[in-house]
Amino acid sequence: MSIAVTHHLNFRGEARAALEFYKSVFGGDIAIVTYKDAHNVQVPAEADQVMWGQVAARNGFRVMAYDVPSRQPWEPGKNAFFVSVRGDSADEITGLWEKLALGATVVVPLAKSGWSPLYGMLKDRFGITWVLDVAVEAKAG
Repeated sequence: MSIAVTHHLNFRGEARAALEFYKSVFGGDIAIVTYKDAHNVQVPAEADQVMWGQVAARNGFRVMAYDVPSRQPWEPGKNAFFVSVRGDSADEITGLWEKLALGATVVVPLAKSGWSPLYGMLKDRFGITWVLDVAVEAKAG
């Protein structure tokens, strides 16, 4: 079993441009899932925005990003990132979740999602937002 920790950057409508920029700097492959791709469009104007995106390079560079939906509060520089913890197994992620959840506020309960066998989000007792999931193969695109 192994886990990987990745910076998960938050934008409002600029995630695709940011990911393309980071790819131009660090190289690697880019993978993007839009709200439309995930069948999760709540505001039609946001359908092509990034629900999940990633740049991963062979040199070890990896960053994830998404566009915060307009229905959620967001200001540049505030809540600018999440800490993403990806594991190989549901047992591993569940164990980490249970420990991080002590004194935390659950934002999205740990459960199956459309893109992962197990996904959840919480804000720990120190105010840090963590995203935990079981990693699946990302397709470049």
